[in-house]
Amino acid sequence: MDEKKLPLTAHLQELRKRLILSFIAIGIGFFICYALKELLFDILAAPLMTMMPQGGSLVFISVAEAFFTYMKVSFIAGIILTSPFVLYQIWAFVAPGLYQKEKKYVIPLILSGSFFFILGVLFGYFVAIPVGFKFLLGYATDFIKPLPSMKEYLSFSVKFLLAFGLVFEFPVVLVILARIGVVDAKTLARNRKYAILLIFIFAAVMTPPDIISQVLMALPLMGLYELSILFSKIFGKKSISAPSEEGGGKGKSPATP
Repeated sequence: MDEKKLPLTAHLQELRKRLILSFIAIGIGFFICYALKELLFDILAAPLMTMMPQGGSLVFISVAEAFFTYMKVSFIAGIILTSPFVLYQIWAFVAPGLYQKEKKYVIPLILSGSFFFILGVLFGYFVAIPVGFKFLLGYATDFIKPLPSMKEYLSFSVKFLLAFGLVFEFPVVLVILARIGVVDAKTLARNRKYAILLIFIFAAVMTPPDIISQVLMALPLMGLYELSILFSKIFGKKSISAPSEEGGGKGKSPATP
């Protein structure tokens, strides 16, 4: 941490600078992504379209629905595109206030957190969404045709992918807790059965009301929990064991009263 302390106004000016740069970057990312709005939405809708019956398509009900849906897709994609720059601005603002030993943990946490978040989104996109939609679209009949709207699909898919991205941060959160000594590998292993119960309850809340989606979220979480136990054992806070009587008393005669 820098010994020279800046006044509050200087911190506020620095924060204002970082926020302005971040908003400008997101704005530029938005305009770039808006130029590719149809392509981006087609990529997002691909898991649904592969499960739709022959001739099926997305629709928009209100006049402005397609326009606002493309705007939202472009904005979300713009944030994702510029996220490395925005994360750097956050780091540049926070880093001067950290000790050197704290700084060395930030980069690994950011990289591991980003990795697991992207892994969760990819799992949701390539595995969970197609299987979930196949199950849900199975309720279609000759008299009931699926006609999902663009707005509803965007809202559903973004929430679904975000949920998978966040739950895949499970190992990172538990390793942080293990590192600061809140939990340890033995405690996690001992409470495995309660964790599995909570995982299935969490999956039921976070996914649509079908058993397929719940299982598809719960199974990876169970695997991530086991991975968290391993990581906690490796990277967790090491307990300092007291010296044994044999080692500590070697070469010394017992004290007499």
